[in-house]
Amino acid sequence: MATIEQLGKHIRESIKAAYPEPEAGSIAQLVLEHVLQKNRVQLTLAQQEQVHAEQERQVKEMTQRLQRQEPVQYVLGVAYFYGLELLVDERVLIPRPETEELVDLVLREYKNQQGLQVLDICAGSGCIPLALAANLPSANVYGLEVSGGALEVARANAAKYNLPVQWLQADIFEPVPGIKLASLDIITSNPPYVLEEEKQQMRENVLEYEPHLALFVPDQDPLKYYRRITEVAQQLLKKSGRLYFEINERYGQEVKELLLTAGFAQAQVVQDLFGKDRIVWGEK
Repeated sequence: MATIEQLGKHIRESIKAAYPEPEAGSIAQLVLEHVLQKNRVQLTLAQQEQVHAEQERQVKEMTQRLQRQEPVQYVLGVAYFYGLELLVDERVLIPRPETEELVDLVLREYKNQQGLQVLDICAGSGCIPLALAANLPSANVYGLEVSGGALEVARANAAKYNLPVQWLQADIFEPVPGIKLASLDIITSNPPYVLEEEKQQMRENVLEYEPHLALFVPDQDPLKYYRRITEVAQQLLKKSGRLYFEINERYGQEVKELLLTAGFAQAQVVQDLFGKDRIVWGEK
């Protein structure tokens, strides 16, 4: 039987071709925390402790998947987002830290308001509507998603935290079911925005494993989702309601212009923690 220290070394050695240090060390840490159910401090103190055969088998199986560059979140089956531990698999995109910034912006604006009506479009794993529902307990939150597989994951996440999000399965290019005109306070969306031409700059593990439907837009029409969602927002938002987009950093000004041209009273580009244009919001 291996000790925790030996197992950590085994993971790092096995995956270093795909993940150079310090990333290999961080991933090994995540795997051990997950399988052994110990936090960082407990693992540090228990380096010489022996690991049960079943846990060792699990770790080795996960390590093989990591060697094939499968993202660690899919290997573990969970990703962390705004204080929630969400279930994820190949049917949904892995939630990104930039998307937490969008949630944070909405919550700073609305944290003391009661009874808000909120819709998230292109909900995926449910990370945005679930984080909003968890932090705005009196809000009525909807999540719209075209993929049945993604919705199964989102529903499982809602059930895990007992969050009352109402899920709608629909293609955003069709009429939105079940929501009255001019009834919403907030619409959020992190739609597909990676250009096909940007594929060669992306890591293998994203291209091989994450759902392309949720990632890519055609080079010749990069704002196709933004245009349609802006149109829907004009119909569904109340006066002074707000639309929040996560965007491709190349298109901050274009998305802002799109909102103003569509008749929004004001629109603004917000940069992420790395100084990249990442969010555009507009007020009706």
